Amino acid sequence: MVANYNKTAWFYDGLARLVFGNALKNSQRHLLPLIQKNARVLIIGGGTGQTLEDLAALQYGGLHITFVEISANMTAIARKRNAGANQVNFIVDAVEQVHFDTNFDTIFTGFLFDNYPQHGAEALINQLSQHLKPGGLWLNTDFQLTGKWWQPLLLKTMYTFFRMFSQIPVLKLPNVDQVFASQGYKVIASGTFYGDFILTKGYKKGLKSML
Repeated sequence: MVANYNKTAWFYDGLARLVFGNALKNSQRHLLPLIQKNARVLIIGGGTGQTLEDLAALQYGGLHITFVEISANMTAIARKRNAGANQVNFIVDAVEQVHFDTNFDTIFTGFLFDNYPQHGAEALINQLSQHLKPGGLWLNTDFQLTGKWWQPLLLKTMYTFFRMFSQIPVLKLPNVDQVFASQGYKVIASGTFYGDFILTKGYKKGLKSML
């Protein structure tokens, strides 16, 4: 089960701006234009809901959004966001416990898998992939290590800090690219931010992942 950032909700966005400027926001909104009109969108670990406003700026109405966030405090902030005329269904629970009664055109995961060990990330991708339509789009944004000396130091500092507020079960990043590739997903777009420390990728669900 993913870490709960309930205790950090009140300062999370401010701290993110202090450390990363607009890089976190820009990275998560970078590939949103790929989402088709009137799509069914599943947002996992939506945090304080900035993505809802970013989507509304691109598509003011017509989207059917399911917003899953384990933190009640984060979700309370997200509910106040301007989602335009898009339909948003908020679910406060760990995604592993949620039963979805529909399939989605797009899955959006922003800074989610850095809270999971490798086996946990694999299990979650396998679980959610069952609810992504054939040819569907998966947008994922997270941290990566590219060999720059400061990246492991900053990552360790982040894990150490947030472990004071939440039971984060990991100290290193899982290799989700490997998991998506093994499931037959194809990378169709990508972008890097903050000195390549942040990576956003758009994956298209392929034939192998539908077997």
